[in-house]
Amino acid sequence: MGHNHSHNHSHTPASFDRAFAVGTLLNLGFVVAEATYGILGNSLALVADAGHNLSDVMGLLLAWGASLLARKAATASHTFGFKKATILASLISALLLYGAVGIIIWEAVQRLLSPLPVEGLTVIIVAGIGVLINTATALLFFSGRKGDLNIKGAFLHMAADAAVSLGVVAAGFAIRATGMLWIDPVLSLLIAVIIIAAGWGLLKESLHLSLAGVPLHIDSEELLAFLAGLPGVSCVHDLHIWASSTTENVLTAHLVRPEGGDDAFLTQTADKLRHHFDIHHATLQIERDDSCMVNSQSSNCWPQQIAKKDHS
Repeated sequence: MGHNHSHNHSHTPASFDRAFAVGTLLNLGFVVAEATYGILGNSLALVADAGHNLSDVMGLLLAWGASLLARKAATASHTFGFKKATILASLISALLLYGAVGIIIWEAVQRLLSPLPVEGLTVIIVAGIGVLINTATALLFFSGRKGDLNIKGAFLHMAADAAVSLGVVAAGFAIRATGMLWIDPVLSLLIAVIIIAAGWGLLKESLHLSLAGVPLHIDSEELLAFLAGLPGVSCVHDLHIWASSTTENVLTAHLVRPEGGDDAFLTQTADKLRHHFDIHHATLQIERDDSCMVNSQSSNCWPQQIAKKDHS
């Protein structure tokens, strides 16, 4: 039995340090202003949105810290490095987001039961500023939203905030035009629903990756078929695919290849895995014997993971 190891190290995540710094400062300043004027103007919609924006600031700080940790070199006690921190940060950010939703819903119900007068003009002005700040922050992360779950989360949060702030502006006009105080708490409940919908994908994917699940954009069955169809490969087993961070994916597999495998075969396979399946680190073990007779119910195999080439 021979063992061959192939890595593709061409993937380097882009740095968004400036975006994180600017976005954090802009939103932190706005949170203070929005909460202050929300309390003075007696607007739960503004206070609720300020609480939501504060959770976004915390999320930005978490994502920023995780991206810095991800660049730290591996150590003897952390041989994979600290890239997994980006996945944990995404998960914590999603949980913080849902915690803020619970507070918003509780306060909105209380305000529905006991309505209080709202200063519509204050709501319109402050929320209007929020639209500008949240849109500007979202644009800072626009270019990286497709390649990193952390950046995608930051972009979605900021884009959702811009939409929510726009809704608060509309509520301010509605309150001034109709005098209906219930509009403010009802809008807060709508804000909560929007946040739940916007955060669900982030929560689901970050939880999936934290449990070493196959990244959602990778088709494991298609990848298995690709490996089984490589020249000279008669069987594939013990295939494992997971994410080492929100930007890098890892694969290990055993390939039964009677003629063995040289460096050229491994390099070409790693390149194809990188370009066609977004696998950044591939560890392939070449076996000359037909090891696919292994029991498919064993602890390190699942039935679909064992592929044999039909030579008939």
